[in-house]
Amino acid sequence: MSSVNLGKRIKELRNKYKITQDKLAKKADIPFSTLAKIEAGYTPNPSMETLIKIADAFSLTMDDLIGRKNNNRGTNAKT
Repeated sequence: MSSVNLGKRIKELRNKYKITQDKLAKKADIPFSTLAKIEAGYTPNPSMETLIKIADAFSLTMDDLIGRKNNNRGTNAKT
């Protein structure tokens, strides 16, 4: 998922849950500027820690946060 799409997805979720950037940043315990940059697509690779905090703030899994809907997880994994 590109940074623009990720930012768009987070913004869509914020609007769905009717939460401001400021409230989400506080709930996720991340700087407001970090969230704003992610939503604007200026942060191409947010850290896993940041994404987990955002997912937790929404009470979502990482898959839900990024909009992943693959039900065949791990079926293509090589052992």
